[in-house]
Amino acid sequence: MAALTANGVILFQGDSITDCGRNYKEAASLGVGYPYFIAAELGRLYPELNLTFYNRGISGNRVVDLEQRWEQDCLALNPTVVSIYIGINDTWRRYDNNDPTSTEQYYDGYRRLITSTLDRLDARLVLIEPFVLPVPEDRKGWREDLDPKIAAVRELAQEFKTAYVPLDGLFAQASMKTGPAYWAGDGVHPSAAGQSLIAKAWLEAIGVRAR
Repeated sequence: MAALTANGVILFQGDSITDCGRNYKEAASLGVGYPYFIAAELGRLYPELNLTFYNRGISGNRVVDLEQRWEQDCLALNPTVVSIYIGINDTWRRYDNNDPTSTEQYYDGYRRLITSTLDRLDARLVLIEPFVLPVPEDRKGWREDLDPKIAAVRELAQEFKTAYVPLDGLFAQASMKTGPAYWAGDGVHPSAAGQSLIAKAWLEAIGVRAR
């Protein structure tokens, strides 16, 4: 619970999984995914903290896109908690658009996001690793590209002592009971149950358990 302070500002950054239908014209819009679930739960558990939540996920984004908008969509908001969930598009664009992002480019860009945040803000970081499930079948081939990127996020989390959400393993574990399509029909975009899984894991990563 150390991440949460009175009048704190919690920022969710990422791609379509974070975006999840938010209204770009409304600054406070959270979409209908894990940021909304987290805000709802923390608002219920800790109304006395008067927390503010922002979702700045944008569908299709990669690390390079976050870098280009980090000043406006992160630093200028002065968040006390910065949640970063990015990476699946850095892999996907290699396979659907022949536009790869190397692991080194991904790592270096991600590291710059972290260091610029810590240089400017007194904020707690939460890093969420990207995941992919083997549905449809071609997603299995993405492992060659995605696994090194997951390892890169883990390395950064260890270096900077951030909170960490090990989503790839959690989704794989959940899929043992139901098959992967239940959690993400295209192997990437979570179902409602999948978004709830992310929210639960995120809360646990910062030391909050539902009660």
